[in-house]
Amino acid sequence: MSNDIQLSPMVYRMLPWIAAVAFLMQSLDTSILNTALPSIAKDLHESPLNMQSAVICYALTLALFIPISGLLSDRFGTKNVFVTAVFLFTAGSLSCALSNTLIFMDISRVIQGIGGSMMVPVSRLVLIKSYRRNEFLSALNTSSILGLVGPVIGPVLGGYLAEMFSWHWVFLINIPVGIAGIIIAWKYMPNLKGERIYFDFWGFVIIAITFISATLSLELLSEGQSSYISLFLAIISLIFLFGYRFYAQKATTPLFPLSLFSIRTFKIGIIGNLISRLGISGVPFLIPLLLQVGFGYSAIEAGMILIPMALASMAIKSFIPTILAKLGYRNVLIGNTILAGTFILLMSQLSLSTPIILMCLLLFCIGCTNSLQFTAMNSITLADLQGETTSSGNSLMAVNQQLAISFGIALGAVLVRLVGEETATIKSFQITFMILGIITILSSIVFAALKKQDGQNLTAHHQETRR
Repeated sequence: MSNDIQLSPMVYRMLPWIAAVAFLMQSLDTSILNTALPSIAKDLHESPLNMQSAVICYALTLALFIPISGLLSDRFGTKNVFVTAVFLFTAGSLSCALSNTLIFMDISRVIQGIGGSMMVPVSRLVLIKSYRRNEFLSALNTSSILGLVGPVIGPVLGGYLAEMFSWHWVFLINIPVGIAGIIIAWKYMPNLKGERIYFDFWGFVIIAITFISATLSLELLSEGQSSYISLFLAIISLIFLFGYRFYAQKATTPLFPLSLFSIRTFKIGIIGNLISRLGISGVPFLIPLLLQVGFGYSAIEAGMILIPMALASMAIKSFIPTILAKLGYRNVLIGNTILAGTFILLMSQLSLSTPIILMCLLLFCIGCTNSLQFTAMNSITLADLQGETTSSGNSLMAVNQQLAISFGIALGAVLVRLVGEETATIKSFQITFMILGIITILSSIVFAALKKQDGQNLTAHHQETRR
């Protein structure tokens, strides 16, 4: 076992499933919430377009707290941190169910996000430390099974609970799962600790102010608040972003070393990830709103229509290594980004007269391109990280993903509101999809900077197997 850790056979069997439950809770949370947002908005006397804050608060909190999950585990032990994380996520879910205002809901989502930011990273850290390298991939695959199921059942389950019972059950369903997770983790998860490492507190503060300012700027703009305040916050965000650059040049052990950006594939991957997700990430938030607010479908019907997108994401997974090995990362990322943007553009052509089968087919195509895009972007970003850069680079990529989701959702809500002049009309959704599609297509320019041989170290084993 790695690090000479001796654990009982039962613990080895249980650890991947503990991680799987954490992955399920996190992956189910967003997908189950999206289809219930119109119902929640109605009950809270809010516009459905204002509900993006409930999604953004969670994603932003994940981005802020992921970097400290490893430090807390090393200092207090994996079991202690994991159990605390599941408790916070469960308590946040209960608080969400009890919310009677959007502000209360947003605060509750922050509590959920703090827990969610530690559940999956800590459970995966336990797998890394507990399994031999030749056993780790199998354990990791087991841990991801339930996470892949979440996006499939989430939209339907969210729609069913919101329509047949009440939206409160979208959050209450987490409570028994969370309690079971706490009990099982307390019994079977080892409390592994590591060497105390230095944490860049001031770097974390600077980054946090940068992220929060940028997100609030878009959030206020999407809610129709003062554009001057939004501009001020955007300027603050840029000032602190450049401030971090100067700080990191002088800091001994910065939170995110600037040397990471001297790695060409990492730099391209991070920038491409952020820009392409601006268009892609707003789509899962906007589609349920279009179907329910624009087309008048029920929550259950909207959830059923979204199933093909999740199924496609799962179905293409096994083909991705072959596609990347045959075509190469550069060709795949350029071509697939353009294709993903084109499918988003086609969303702008949907109307009340569009047959459901065509909607499902288009969503299936979007699911395929998104799954390929995310896997290719993530793997090329990490492809050339070595030694000390691996941990910080992996953390920065995870943070970048959550920020891109936040910005993408906020951008989508801003566009719908600005185009529709405070009302969510079918036309406003159509124009928004056109803009998001164009942004996605243009982001392919970033991946053109890749070289033909980039990523070959990731596909070499697969190419040898195929021979």
